[in-house]
Amino acid sequence: MELMGQHLISKQVPAATNRKTFRAVNPVTNEFLDVYFVEGIAEDVAAAGTLAERDFDFFRQTSGLQRAELLTAIADELLVLKEAIVQRSNLETGLPLPRLEGELGRTINQLQMFSRFVENDDYKLTKIEQAVSDRQPLPKSDLRLSQIPIGPVAVFGASNFPLAFSVAGGDTASALAAGCPVIFKGHPAHPGTSELAGRAIQQAIKKTGLPDGIFSLIQGSGHEIGAALVKQPQIKAVTFTGSSAGGRALFDLAAARPDPILVFAEMGSVNPIFILPQALQDDCHLLAVKYAESVTLGVGQFCTNPGLLFAMKGEDLDDFLRVTNDYLSRMEPMPMLHIGIKENFSEKLKQLTAVQGVSRVTGIDSQGSKGCFVSPTLLLVSAADFLREPSISEEVFGPSSVVVQCESQEQMLVLAEKLQGELSATVFASTTEENFCRKLLTLLERKVGRLILNEFPTGLEVCSAMHHGGPYPATTDSHFTSVGTMAINRFLRQICYQNFSANLLPSELQNT
Repeated sequence: MELMGQHLISKQVPAATNRKTFRAVNPVTNEFLDVYFVEGIAEDVAAAGTLAERDFDFFRQTSGLQRAELLTAIADELLVLKEAIVQRSNLETGLPLPRLEGELGRTINQLQMFSRFVENDDYKLTKIEQAVSDRQPLPKSDLRLSQIPIGPVAVFGASNFPLAFSVAGGDTASALAAGCPVIFKGHPAHPGTSELAGRAIQQAIKKTGLPDGIFSLIQGSGHEIGAALVKQPQIKAVTFTGSSAGGRALFDLAAARPDPILVFAEMGSVNPIFILPQALQDDCHLLAVKYAESVTLGVGQFCTNPGLLFAMKGEDLDDFLRVTNDYLSRMEPMPMLHIGIKENFSEKLKQLTAVQGVSRVTGIDSQGSKGCFVSPTLLLVSAADFLREPSISEEVFGPSSVVVQCESQEQMLVLAEKLQGELSATVFASTTEENFCRKLLTLLERKVGRLILNEFPTGLEVCSAMHHGGPYPATTDSHFTSVGTMAINRFLRQICYQNFSANLLPSELQNT
């Protein structure tokens, strides 16, 4: 399929030739790719908002089965475009083809999962309290609770997952499953991938006979278009996966609206790992290798990347560091997704290594390295220095991690107490350490959205039991997940029907 470089807003005609444009850059070769993409402007956002509002009432009243058919059709259209999507994504991100093929498979599985989840309307948290006319001292009215879609949703594409957290990814899938139109802001690092996925959605909408205003894709390389989207009156919620600065900026814009709206922003995490002494002694070498693999998976550009590790000072930790250093030192420099991420990674590491007490175990300064290439970095700090300098606990997005040497298990509890909100926390413990492990886990429950025992945090199972969220600053709302079937609850609100006749009730609330 030939890329057009245009926004996907209904049957919009090509933009005027004097509009500004931008191009994607191959992070491996550092060369501009073909195809110029039109920069979005406020008028594009307004046009998409008008269409989304026009078609919202029709779409929200479709049955779960109709929306299930749409989601299945999107999955089918992505398969038709599989080769084109994977090839273009490889050029725009530098991610290897097997990784992208796997991510496209996850994207398709998410769509199919939500299709099964909504096809019979059982996903709505319905409650029925029947009338009691002879109750004393007052009769009880018939009360029935259900959920309805909140309205058009703005979705921002993530840089690190060009498919699974992008145009046809989990946010779009869950919003469409709920009955909410989607206006998608494509990530400027992979506009071609975004356009191809967007065309798959448009084709699925056409095949299922649904109105075309329920999905739009707007491209843009600057922040202005994103701000306009959050401020657009028809938008009722925003989803975002990215930096803390970006997520907080969108959150503040949404809160400043005359009608404040919710922003579901996933903004990063250091996903701390605690290795208890006996566990470290039992599996020192294996844990070191698995840790190094986890730190460098996807060039460290996973939101579940383990940025902190806490362990007891001693010979076992020395062996652990030696094995980890050997593994990381043998790795060739790797390309990050785009130059902005690489420069931010290098600058953050520069600041971190300048902190008193922080030493470099392995890795080199990547600031002067070619293009987007970086080397993995492992840092070491004492618990005392960690407690003294809060910036050590901040996320460095990329293939790096900080090992914190603890003097005692009690000090581990003190360090855990100082952590901010995180997406996940991991504890490695032997069966003989369960008493202390229980204390640590009880403390960490207040800090994270997902607790992991004796496994590394990278990788997410997309299912009904997954919670991918956490207390601020990991996300803006720890009540909700962006992964799994429960992600749909971000786009539904409760509504109560009192004293309704059967014929006027929604089908899911009727006695039959």
